[in-house]
Amino acid sequence: MSKFSKSCDVVIIGAGHNGLVCAAYLARAGLSVRVVERRQVIGGAAVTEEFAPGFRNSVAAYTVSLLNPKIIADLRLHEHGLRIVERPFSNFLPLPDGRSFRLGPDLATTQREVARFSRRDAERLPDYYAMIERVATVLRDSVLRTPPNMGGGITDLGRAITLGLKLKALDMPARRDLLELFTRSAGEMLDHWFESDPIKAAFGFDAIVGNFASPYSAGSAYVLLHHAFGETNGKQGTWGHAIGGMGAISQALAAEASAHGTQITTGAGVAKVICKDGLAKGIVLDDGTEIPARAVIGNLNPRLLYLNLVNQSDLDSVDPDFRERMTRWQCGSGSFRMNVALSELPDFTCVPGTNAQPHHSAGIILGPSLAYLDRAYDDAKQHGMSREPVVEVLIPSTLDDTLAPKGQHVASLFCQQFNPVLPDGKTWDDRRDEAASLIIDTVTRHAPNFKRSVLARQILSPLDLERDFGLVGGDIFHGRLSLDQLFSARPVLGYADYRSPIKGLYLCGSGAHPGGGVTGAPGHNAAREVLRDWRHKKS
Repeated sequence: MSKFSKSCDVVIIGAGHNGLVCAAYLARAGLSVRVVERRQVIGGAAVTEEFAPGFRNSVAAYTVSLLNPKIIADLRLHEHGLRIVERPFSNFLPLPDGRSFRLGPDLATTQREVARFSRRDAERLPDYYAMIERVATVLRDSVLRTPPNMGGGITDLGRAITLGLKLKALDMPARRDLLELFTRSAGEMLDHWFESDPIKAAFGFDAIVGNFASPYSAGSAYVLLHHAFGETNGKQGTWGHAIGGMGAISQALAAEASAHGTQITTGAGVAKVICKDGLAKGIVLDDGTEIPARAVIGNLNPRLLYLNLVNQSDLDSVDPDFRERMTRWQCGSGSFRMNVALSELPDFTCVPGTNAQPHHSAGIILGPSLAYLDRAYDDAKQHGMSREPVVEVLIPSTLDDTLAPKGQHVASLFCQQFNPVLPDGKTWDDRRDEAASLIIDTVTRHAPNFKRSVLARQILSPLDLERDFGLVGGDIFHGRLSLDQLFSARPVLGYADYRSPIKGLYLCGSGAHPGGGVTGAPGHNAAREVLRDWRHKKS
């Protein structure tokens, strides 16, 4: 027998960071908002949890740069306790010949570092940065804009004209760069610009983050560009750490949403979206509770929303092709996450010492060349996982002493490439411990004390990421960032404006424009479109 809950203006499925952003904006506008979350904690993948006694860490998402500054300001996140500290420099790469490479913290320092490997590359570096920034500036401006729908009405025409004027402002070389960055591989582009392995590997790593692809796969240059949009504390291209872990972002968002009356319920999985005559009317929870609402907003992978929570007949009655297209929505990022408790800091052969040094607070990339990154992908396609995986080690406890007991540390290990679909009918439950040991051994080759310093480990295979966080195929972006799944085509042509074929049903997660990462942008943009429809209904 159904149980009924009090009706509300808007119910949001999923208390991940985008759902909380959306809720906060809508509640600030005066709507009654309810957020329901399947897990017992809020934050989705942006969450901090204790994974061993005394050791806390950002469980899935693990670093800050893409969180939009407008959202931080609008939603008063600093007033709600959010504090972000910058890395001393961006990346540190141990190299096979015993040397190391550092990227950042500024152009002059990076040029001097690159010159150790290639004077030509050091001279070309300013032009490369300028090229990336010219294109990123235009695209950064589009992050908080709703894409035009193909074949839409006057509003979409206006959006298309606005975008056209932005592109027209680019000179012809910049337009050509834009085309290349959307269509070519990162490897081709980096091979054109540079000749030395370390600088190409440092930039190439961004092209495979959350991307089950080789740096030589077509379209991987865009994934590199996607990671160039960000800033920390007003400094573009800088990466940082949220004190208290990524959960601090979610807690600050929840505080702002709650301050304006949002009701957030955890341990409340959703069984289905209630639809009638092409309209969303609310949701039914797993326990049978019905929550009537005038609008339903999904903060989850679009495949889960449209294929699992909406009856096929409800979609087929308004747009059967839409549902069929969603069955082809591409997911799977090749990502494997681990969190480890450490008795001491890694003692890298190339820069010895277990005392805290600047490189311990950078993003430590174990992937010294594009060839290495390419082999990792080929391995994963053939064998299910790379025999020499790509690993980024981040040790946030060097910047944040709230995460581990004094003198000890926590590390995030973000690893590629691990095929979401294993050969021979095996699942990741069969091979997760094998993969975890391989990853530990990979780090230990560069820091011989690492394996013995591991006190505890938390393992999240692609399957674990799907089960725990709803990341289909372990896809941290809620859908591949490929040309056919970007901008006006995200998630499907005709519905890039956060709406769906069912009126009153919206999408606010990373499966909508501008895509993945802890940006808050899909939540911000979806809220704006909901409010536009709300005002139209009221008028």
